[in-house]
Amino acid sequence: MKKGSHTTEPCKWWYAYFFDNPLRRFFHDPYALFSPYLRDGMTAVDVGCGMGYFSIAMARMVGPNGLVYAADIQQRMLDVMSKRAARAGVGGIVMPHLCGPASIGLGIRADFVLTFWVLHEIQDPELTVKELASILKPGGFYFLAEPKGHVDADTVRRLSAMPVEHGMVLTATPRVSMSHAFVYEKK
Repeated sequence: MKKGSHTTEPCKWWYAYFFDNPLRRFFHDPYALFSPYLRDGMTAVDVGCGMGYFSIAMARMVGPNGLVYAADIQQRMLDVMSKRAARAGVGGIVMPHLCGPASIGLGIRADFVLTFWVLHEIQDPELTVKELASILKPGGFYFLAEPKGHVDADTVRRLSAMPVEHGMVLTATPRVSMSHAFVYEKK
């Protein structure tokens, strides 16, 4: 990526309180967004989970027979997310995972992977997408969303092309408020 086309600074942990609140459901309803892709018993990964807004809802969708790996580079985010998951009754389904600076580092197989408003913040998004493709099961889905206005169109084009370069097929471009969104299936 050319200099200035994306940021590599993760969102500050305290900033997540501004967009991880009950009002967000009006703009980003996780059940409406992900129910076509998540079912009971699945394994899902929420990369850049923040305080768990999507992770907790995903845990309810995969149920007690499934798992959600909530991955973030900031321990403070994971601490808040874990407390929220426990309060929501899904603490045993959501597995916090601290990522390294250059790798997500999950040795699992996933049915669904989410990067919502985070891929542009990752130091090497190409390497991350390659890693996500390696853990995604054949027939599994990758949901990529990037914020409109914050990420320029050229960067969105580059980021959205990366999954195809790593064995995924674009299957949908859902309408997601304030976002550019893409869904890929691993072949």
